[in-house]
Amino acid sequence: MTMLDDRTTAAPWPTAYPTQGYAVVDVETTGLARDDRIVSAAVYRLDAQGNVEDHWYTLVNPERDPGPVWIHGLTSDVLEGAPLFPDVAAEFSARLDGRVLVAHNAMFDWSMIAREYARAERTAPVRQRLCTIALSKELGLPLANFKLETLATHFGVVQRRAHNALDDARVLAEAFRPSLHAAAERGVRLPLLECRPLTEWASSPAAPGVPRQSSYHGNSWRPSRKRPACPYPNPGRYETDKPLKQGMRVAFSGDTSIDRELLEDRAVEAGLHVATSVSRLTSLLVTNDPDAATSKTVKARSFGTPIVDEAAFTQLLRDVAPADEQADG
Repeated sequence: MTMLDDRTTAAPWPTAYPTQGYAVVDVETTGLARDDRIVSAAVYRLDAQGNVEDHWYTLVNPERDPGPVWIHGLTSDVLEGAPLFPDVAAEFSARLDGRVLVAHNAMFDWSMIAREYARAERTAPVRQRLCTIALSKELGLPLANFKLETLATHFGVVQRRAHNALDDARVLAEAFRPSLHAAAERGVRLPLLECRPLTEWASSPAAPGVPRQSSYHGNSWRPSRKRPACPYPNPGRYETDKPLKQGMRVAFSGDTSIDRELLEDRAVEAGLHVATSVSRLTSLLVTNDPDAATSKTVKARSFGTPIVDEAAFTQLLRDVAPADEQADG
Protein backbone atom coordinates (compact mmCIF):
# COMPACT_ATOMS: atom_id res chain seq x y z
CA MET A 1 0.00 0.00 0.00
CA THR A 2 1.38 3.42 -0.96
CA MET A 3 1.14 6.57 1.08
CA LEU A 4 -1.58 7.77 -1.27
CA ASP A 5 -3.74 4.78 -0.32
CA ASP A 6 -3.11 5.00 3.40
CA ARG A 7 -6.07 6.94 4.74
CA THR A 8 -5.56 6.62 8.47
CA THR A 9 -6.73 9.73 10.25
CA ALA A 10 -4.78 11.62 12.88
CA ALA A 11 -7.04 12.56 15.78
CA PRO A 12 -7.81 15.04 17.04
CA TRP A 13 -7.23 17.10 13.90
CA PRO A 14 -6.13 20.71 14.65
CA THR A 15 -9.08 23.09 14.22
CA ALA A 16 -6.69 25.82 13.04
CA TYR A 17 -5.70 23.82 9.96
CA PRO A 18 -7.36 24.56 6.60
CA THR A 19 -10.64 22.69 6.08
CA GLN A 20 -11.07 23.37 2.36
CA GLY A 21 -8.34 21.00 1.18
CA TYR A 22 -5.14 21.46 -0.80
CA ALA A 23 -4.03 21.74 -4.40
CA VAL A 24 -0.55 20.27 -4.78
CA VAL A 25 0.94 21.96 -7.82
CA ASP A 26 3.98 21.69 -10.02
CA VAL A 27 4.73 23.75 -13.11
CA GLU A 28 7.57 23.39 -15.60
CA THR A 29 8.66 26.60 -17.27
CA THR A 30 10.85 28.14 -19.95
CA GLY A 31 13.02 29.65 -17.20
CA LEU A 32 12.80 31.67 -13.99
CA ALA A 33 12.68 35.22 -15.30
CA ARG A 34 9.67 37.50 -15.18
CA ASP A 35 8.70 36.98 -18.82
CA ASP A 36 9.21 33.21 -18.83
CA ARG A 37 6.21 30.98 -19.43
CA ILE A 38 4.65 27.75 -18.18
CA VAL A 39 5.08 24.74 -20.48
CA SER A 40 3.28 22.14 -18.35
CA ALA A 41 1.23 22.07 -15.16
CA ALA A 42 -0.14 19.42 -12.83
CA VAL A 43 -2.50 19.54 -9.86
CA TYR A 44 -3.24 16.87 -7.27
CA ARG A 45 -6.34 17.78 -5.26
CA LEU A 46 -6.21 16.61 -1.64
CA ASP A 47 -8.82 16.76 1.09
CA ALA A 48 -8.23 18.52 4.41
CA GLN A 49 -6.24 15.59 5.79
CA GLY A 50 -4.08 15.09 2.72
CA ASN A 51 -5.95 12.24 1.00
CA VAL A 52 -5.83 12.37 -2.80
CA GLU A 53 -9.13 13.15 -4.53
CA ASP A 54 -7.99 13.40 -8.15
CA HIS A 55 -5.25 14.75 -10.39
CA TRP A 56 -4.94 16.75 -13.61
CA TYR A 57 -2.14 17.48 -16.07
CA THR A 58 -1.74 19.62 -19.16
CA LEU A 59 0.89 20.81 -21.59
CA VAL A 60 0.88 24.54 -22.33
CA ASN A 61 2.12 26.20 -25.51
CA PRO A 62 4.41 29.02 -24.26
CA GLU A 63 4.41 30.79 -27.64
CA ARG A 64 8.19 31.06 -27.41
CA ASP A 65 11.33 28.96 -27.09
CA PRO A 66 10.72 26.17 -24.53
CA GLY A 67 13.91 26.96 -22.64
CA PRO A 68 15.81 24.17 -20.82
CA VAL A 69 14.56 21.17 -22.82
CA TRP A 70 17.31 19.07 -21.22
CA ILE A 71 15.52 19.60 -17.88
CA HIS A 72 11.79 19.29 -18.64
CA GLY A 73 12.09 17.36 -21.92
CA LEU A 74 9.42 19.40 -23.74
CA THR A 75 10.53 20.45 -27.21
CA SER A 76 8.94 23.01 -29.51
CA ASP A 77 7.52 20.17 -31.62
CA VAL A 78 5.82 18.62 -28.57
CA LEU A 79 4.39 21.95 -27.43
CA GLU A 80 3.31 23.23 -30.85
CA GLY A 81 -0.14 21.64 -30.68
CA ALA A 82 -0.63 22.18 -26.94
CA PRO A 83 -3.34 24.57 -25.68
CA LEU A 84 -2.48 28.15 -24.80
CA PHE A 85 -2.76 29.10 -21.14
CA PRO A 86 -6.08 30.99 -21.62
CA ASP A 87 -7.49 27.75 -23.03
CA VAL A 88 -6.73 25.82 -19.82
CA ALA A 89 -7.23 28.64 -17.32
CA ALA A 90 -10.82 27.68 -16.48
CA GLU A 91 -9.93 24.06 -15.75
CA PHE A 92 -6.85 25.14 -13.81
CA SER A 93 -9.06 27.48 -11.75
CA ALA A 94 -11.51 24.68 -10.98
CA ARG A 95 -8.62 22.65 -9.56
CA LEU A 96 -7.28 25.51 -7.43
CA ASP A 97 -10.50 27.18 -6.31
CA GLY A 98 -10.94 27.40 -2.55
CA ARG A 99 -7.84 25.38 -1.74
CA VAL A 100 -4.42 26.07 -0.29
CA LEU A 101 -1.80 25.89 -3.04
CA VAL A 102 1.01 23.52 -2.02
CA ALA A 103 4.31 23.45 -3.90
CA HIS A 104 8.00 22.80 -3.37
CA ASN A 105 9.41 26.35 -3.42
CA ALA A 106 5.85 27.67 -3.59
CA MET A 107 6.84 31.28 -4.20
CA PHE A 108 8.18 30.32 -7.62
CA ASP A 109 5.19 28.22 -8.70
CA TRP A 110 2.75 30.84 -7.44
CA SER A 111 4.60 33.67 -9.21
CA MET A 112 4.57 31.84 -12.53
CA ILE A 113 0.88 30.95 -12.17
CA ALA A 114 -0.12 34.48 -11.14
CA ARG A 115 1.70 35.95 -14.13
CA GLU A 116 0.05 33.56 -16.57
CA TYR A 117 -3.37 34.50 -15.21
CA ALA A 118 -2.50 38.19 -15.43
CA ARG A 119 -1.47 37.82 -19.08
CA ALA A 120 -4.80 36.08 -19.73
CA GLU A 121 -6.59 38.97 -17.94
CA ARG A 122 -7.94 36.59 -15.33
CA THR A 123 -7.44 36.15 -11.59
CA ALA A 124 -6.09 32.98 -10.02
CA PRO A 125 -8.52 31.73 -7.33
CA VAL A 126 -5.78 31.21 -4.74
CA ARG A 127 -5.62 33.03 -1.42
CA GLN A 128 -3.05 31.00 0.51
CA ARG A 129 0.00 28.93 -0.29
CA LEU A 130 2.14 26.48 1.64
CA CYS A 131 5.74 25.73 0.77
CA THR A 132 6.86 22.19 1.56
CA ILE A 133 10.42 23.44 2.04
CA ALA A 134 9.18 25.75 4.81
CA LEU A 135 7.09 22.93 6.30
CA SER A 136 10.11 20.62 6.31
CA LYS A 137 12.03 23.26 8.24
CA GLU A 138 9.16 23.72 10.71
CA LEU A 139 9.17 19.94 11.29
CA GLY A 140 12.95 19.82 11.64
CA LEU A 141 13.23 16.96 9.17
CA PRO A 142 16.77 15.52 9.03
CA LEU A 143 17.34 16.30 5.35
CA ALA A 144 20.76 16.73 3.74
CA ASN A 145 19.20 19.45 1.56
CA PHE A 146 15.75 20.64 0.58
CA LYS A 147 15.54 19.20 -2.93
CA LEU A 148 12.32 17.41 -3.82
CA GLU A 149 14.18 14.16 -4.43
CA THR A 150 15.67 14.35 -0.92
CA LEU A 151 12.26 14.93 0.64
CA ALA A 152 10.86 12.04 -1.41
CA THR A 153 13.63 9.69 -0.27
CA HIS A 154 12.99 10.65 3.37
CA PHE A 155 9.39 9.47 3.09
CA GLY A 156 10.16 6.47 0.87
CA VAL A 157 8.48 7.95 -2.19
CA VAL A 158 9.78 6.73 -5.55
CA GLN A 159 10.44 9.51 -8.05
CA ARG A 160 9.97 8.15 -11.58
CA ARG A 161 10.41 11.20 -13.85
CA ALA A 162 12.10 14.19 -12.25
CA HIS A 163 11.01 17.54 -13.73
CA ASN A 164 7.89 16.02 -15.21
CA ALA A 165 5.09 18.15 -13.76
CA LEU A 166 2.69 15.26 -13.20
CA ASP A 167 5.23 13.00 -11.53
CA ASP A 168 6.69 15.83 -9.43
CA ALA A 169 3.18 16.73 -8.25
CA ARG A 170 2.51 13.07 -7.40
CA VAL A 171 5.76 12.79 -5.47
CA LEU A 172 5.02 15.98 -3.58
CA ALA A 173 1.47 14.86 -2.76
CA GLU A 174 2.83 11.61 -1.33
CA ALA A 175 5.45 13.46 0.73
CA PHE A 176 3.06 16.21 1.84
CA ARG A 177 0.53 13.91 3.45
CA PRO A 178 2.90 12.42 6.09
CA SER A 179 4.35 15.90 6.62
CA LEU A 180 0.85 17.25 7.24
CA HIS A 181 0.04 14.44 9.69
CA ALA A 182 3.36 14.86 11.50
CA ALA A 183 2.62 18.58 11.90
CA ALA A 184 -0.88 17.82 13.20
CA GLU A 185 0.34 15.23 15.71
CA ARG A 186 3.04 17.56 17.06
CA GLY A 187 0.94 20.72 17.02
CA VAL A 188 3.25 22.42 14.51
CA ARG A 189 1.83 25.48 12.81
CA LEU A 190 1.49 25.33 9.05
CA PRO A 191 3.62 27.99 7.29
CA LEU A 192 0.69 29.46 5.35
CA LEU A 193 1.28 32.66 3.40
CA GLU A 194 -1.17 34.97 1.68
CA CYS A 195 -1.30 34.97 -2.12
CA ARG A 196 -1.99 38.25 -3.86
CA PRO A 197 -3.11 37.75 -7.46
CA LEU A 198 -1.57 40.21 -9.89
CA THR A 199 -3.88 43.06 -10.79
CA GLU A 200 -1.45 44.90 -13.05
CA TRP A 201 0.98 43.40 -15.53
CA ALA A 202 3.30 44.66 -18.25
CA SER A 203 4.58 42.05 -20.68
CA SER A 204 7.90 43.82 -21.06
CA PRO A 205 10.03 45.92 -18.69
CA ALA A 206 8.64 49.40 -18.12
CA ALA A 207 12.09 50.94 -18.52
CA PRO A 208 13.35 50.29 -22.07
CA GLY A 209 16.95 49.46 -22.71
CA VAL A 210 17.52 47.69 -19.41
CA PRO A 211 19.55 44.55 -20.14
CA ARG A 212 17.90 41.24 -19.22
CA GLN A 213 19.21 37.74 -19.55
CA SER A 214 18.58 34.24 -18.27
CA SER A 215 21.52 31.93 -17.81
CA TYR A 216 21.81 28.32 -16.73
CA HIS A 217 24.04 27.51 -13.78
CA GLY A 218 24.29 23.99 -12.44
CA ASN A 219 20.75 22.83 -11.74
CA SER A 220 18.78 26.07 -11.96
CA TRP A 221 17.94 29.00 -14.17
CA ARG A 222 18.86 32.34 -12.66
CA PRO A 223 17.36 35.55 -14.05
CA SER A 224 19.63 38.56 -14.15
CA ARG A 225 18.66 42.17 -14.41
CA LYS A 226 20.97 45.11 -13.85
CA ARG A 227 19.60 48.55 -13.03
CA PRO A 228 21.56 51.77 -13.36
CA ALA A 229 22.99 53.06 -10.09
CA CYS A 230 20.77 55.52 -8.23
CA PRO A 231 22.22 59.00 -8.86
CA TYR A 232 21.05 60.43 -5.52
CA PRO A 233 22.59 60.08 -2.05
CA ASN A 234 20.66 58.15 0.59
CA PRO A 235 18.88 60.73 2.80
CA GLY A 236 18.16 58.17 5.54
CA ARG A 237 15.05 56.45 6.76
CA TYR A 238 11.50 57.18 5.77
CA GLU A 239 9.53 59.08 8.42
CA THR A 240 5.79 58.56 8.89
CA ASP A 241 3.59 61.36 7.53
CA LYS A 242 6.47 62.72 5.45
CA PRO A 243 7.07 62.13 1.73
CA LEU A 244 9.60 59.74 0.34
CA LYS A 245 12.76 61.44 -0.85
CA GLN A 246 14.85 60.64 -3.90
CA GLY A 247 17.78 58.41 -3.02
CA MET A 248 15.95 56.47 -0.31
CA ARG A 249 16.70 52.74 -0.27
CA VAL A 250 13.53 50.68 -0.66
CA ALA A 251 13.30 46.89 -0.34
CA PHE A 252 10.34 44.62 -1.13
CA SER A 253 9.25 41.38 0.50
CA GLY A 254 6.47 38.94 -0.38
CA ASP A 255 3.65 39.14 -2.92
CA THR A 256 2.46 42.36 -4.48
CA SER A 257 -0.72 42.88 -6.47
CA ILE A 258 1.21 44.91 -9.04
CA ASP A 259 3.89 42.85 -10.77
CA ARG A 260 7.05 43.23 -8.67
CA GLU A 261 9.32 44.40 -11.46
CA LEU A 262 6.74 46.91 -12.63
CA LEU A 263 6.52 48.28 -9.08
CA GLU A 264 10.31 48.38 -8.82
CA ASP A 265 10.54 50.20 -12.16
CA ARG A 266 8.17 52.87 -10.87
CA ALA A 267 10.28 53.28 -7.75
CA VAL A 268 13.44 53.70 -9.85
CA GLU A 269 11.71 56.19 -12.15
CA ALA A 270 10.77 58.22 -9.05
CA GLY A 271 14.45 58.41 -8.04
CA LEU A 272 14.47 55.72 -5.36
CA HIS A 273 17.15 53.08 -4.86
CA VAL A 274 15.69 49.57 -5.09
CA ALA A 275 17.62 47.31 -2.71
CA THR A 276 17.65 43.52 -2.96
CA SER A 277 18.24 43.06 0.77
CA VAL A 278 17.63 44.84 4.07
CA SER A 279 20.47 46.48 5.99
CA ARG A 280 20.88 49.32 8.48
CA LEU A 281 20.95 51.68 5.48
CA THR A 282 17.51 50.60 4.20
CA SER A 283 15.05 53.49 4.31
CA LEU A 284 11.86 51.49 3.97
CA LEU A 285 10.57 47.92 3.58
CA VAL A 286 7.43 47.35 1.53
CA THR A 287 5.46 44.21 2.40
CA ASN A 288 1.84 43.15 2.56
CA ASP A 289 2.64 40.61 5.27
CA PRO A 290 4.71 42.30 7.98
CA ASP A 291 4.21 39.36 10.37
CA ALA A 292 5.79 36.85 7.98
CA ALA A 293 9.12 35.58 9.29
CA THR A 294 11.05 36.29 6.09
CA SER A 295 14.70 37.31 6.32
CA LYS A 296 13.81 40.82 5.19
CA THR A 297 11.01 41.39 7.70
CA VAL A 298 13.08 39.91 10.53
CA LYS A 299 16.01 42.19 9.69
CA ALA A 300 13.74 45.22 9.28
CA ARG A 301 12.29 44.69 12.75
CA SER A 302 15.74 44.19 14.27
CA PHE A 303 17.06 47.37 12.63
CA GLY A 304 13.93 49.40 13.33
CA THR A 305 13.42 49.92 9.59
CA PRO A 306 9.99 51.43 8.80
CA ILE A 307 7.53 49.04 7.13
CA VAL A 308 4.56 49.99 4.93
CA ASP A 309 2.21 47.95 2.75
CA GLU A 310 1.91 48.13 -1.02
CA ALA A 311 -1.13 50.44 -1.02
CA ALA A 312 0.62 53.00 1.19
CA PHE A 313 3.79 52.78 -0.90
CA THR A 314 1.98 53.38 -4.20
CA GLN A 315 0.39 56.46 -2.65
CA LEU A 316 3.81 57.70 -1.52
CA LEU A 317 5.20 57.18 -5.03
CA ARG A 318 2.84 59.86 -6.32
CA ASP A 319 4.75 62.63 -4.54
CA VAL A 320 8.43 61.85 -4.01
CA ALA A 321 10.43 64.82 -2.75
CA PRO A 322 13.55 65.84 -4.67
CA ALA A 323 16.98 64.90 -3.35
CA ASP A 324 18.66 67.34 -1.00
CA GLU A 325 21.28 68.32 -3.57
CA GLN A 326 18.50 69.19 -6.05
CA ALA A 327 16.51 71.09 -3.45
CA ASP A 328 19.54 73.22 -2.58
CA GLY A 329 20.51 73.86 -6.20
